[in-house]
Amino acid sequence: MPERRHFSRGLRFTLTAVYTVVFTLLLVGVSLLFRQTLATRLDQQAHEDLNENWAVLKAYLRITTENGQPHLSWYNDRDDPEENNDVARVRRIIEIADEQGNTHGLETSPEYEALGMDSPAAIRSQLSGPQPVWRKKWDPKGTPYLIRSSFVYNERGNTKYYVAVGLSLAESQKLLNGFTWLTVGLSPLVFLIGGITGWFVAGRALTPVLEIASTAERISGSNLSLRIPSRGTKDELDYLIETFNQMIERLEGTFNQIRQFSADVSHELRTPITVIRGQLEVALFTAQTAEQYREAIVNSLADIERLSQIVRALLLLSQSESGQVVLQKQRLDLIEVAREMTDQFEIPAEGAGVRLEFRAAVPRCEGDFDRVQIDRMLSNLLSNAIKFTPEGGRVSVTVARVGEEAELCVEDTGRGISAEHLPHIFDRFYRVRGKDEQASPEKGLGLGLSFVAWIVRAHGGSVDVQSEHGKGTKFRVRLPLSSVPAELPPAEARGPEVMNTV
Repeated sequence: MPERRHFSRGLRFTLTAVYTVVFTLLLVGVSLLFRQTLATRLDQQAHEDLNENWAVLKAYLRITTENGQPHLSWYNDRDDPEENNDVARVRRIIEIADEQGNTHGLETSPEYEALGMDSPAAIRSQLSGPQPVWRKKWDPKGTPYLIRSSFVYNERGNTKYYVAVGLSLAESQKLLNGFTWLTVGLSPLVFLIGGITGWFVAGRALTPVLEIASTAERISGSNLSLRIPSRGTKDELDYLIETFNQMIERLEGTFNQIRQFSADVSHELRTPITVIRGQLEVALFTAQTAEQYREAIVNSLADIERLSQIVRALLLLSQSESGQVVLQKQRLDLIEVAREMTDQFEIPAEGAGVRLEFRAAVPRCEGDFDRVQIDRMLSNLLSNAIKFTPEGGRVSVTVARVGEEAELCVEDTGRGISAEHLPHIFDRFYRVRGKDEQASPEKGLGLGLSFVAWIVRAHGGSVDVQSEHGKGTKFRVRLPLSSVPAELPPAEARGPEVMNTV
């Protein structure tokens, strides 16, 4: 059992903590932004309201001079409630003074006095400037007020008077404070909800990872068929699942090769070893002359040679399928290669009474091939065709070009292959035997077509076979003329594209 990590070091805890912190910071940031937006909007509204109050003031206020003293009058309709309300709103927070700061004969509201009267210096500065001044003041209770100060002329237009009107920001401040406290009060709840949600989401996200870990624990050499089902979301976790399944598939292929090799060795070596042992035991107990001992030794050596051929073939095929054999490619004309190999089989074909033909459908068919492996492939196909074609039959080799591929066909008029054998002819040690062949001394190793399948696959090509019992067999090999990887790793190797047709 793996060592259990501390809770706070787990990936789920880390993801939850990160999610919660980010979620909380995001909420705080959004809240601050919203609060700032709300404060800005309330401030704009306050400025608009004060501008409206200023317009009311200029519409209804008249300042006249009588006996050298200023006199202030409001000319609103006393019978109009709306005008009365507008004027009352303006006069609630107001200060009107001359350029020395005197308010005698003018007006100052009690609420403005509570905020503090403006100094004569500030009044003179305002009267000398062309633009209104906006500022904030606070009453003794800490309530904020927005003040707009500017000037108006008397009725004759020859004297300036300082005017400041204000607006209470109590409601705006109350709204902002309420929002702030609501945000602060909800923060722990939001933090808790974020943590619970993060824990749940992290758990859901890590479920495939835990499944992978659980599957990995159950995998052994005898149980490599386990696969994790894809979630169908096409995300990173699905990619991880797909990669893990591919890794298990590669391991399964490697273990199957090892098991296959072990089974092949034990199966194929058992008979020759048993025969050799039997011959030597018979010679040991029954031979009486040197000639009898010599005959037993010769027979044993023949069986040992067959045993060596089996071992060499198995090792070569195993190395090939495990990726240890790298193709040594060179530019070759497949027509010349096939013609030379066909010429080499002329004598065996004549000895078997079989007519051997070669045809090329195109003048040249050049590509990148491994000469040794291509020769081995053609040799296996031709030897099988000649071996299983009766006297008077025909074997033909044809090379053509189909698009960007070379097509090589080896066709015979032999006995053919029954439908039940076709799916297995590329398997190791699989030999097709008829009823009259049980005692036939001529036996192959059953590895030739396995080599053909590997060579075609390593070149990135495909092989198919068409056969009907009693009417002959046709092997069609297609090899790409463009360059393909010189080494085909066994884990990624797909089986040869085999199509069996009866």
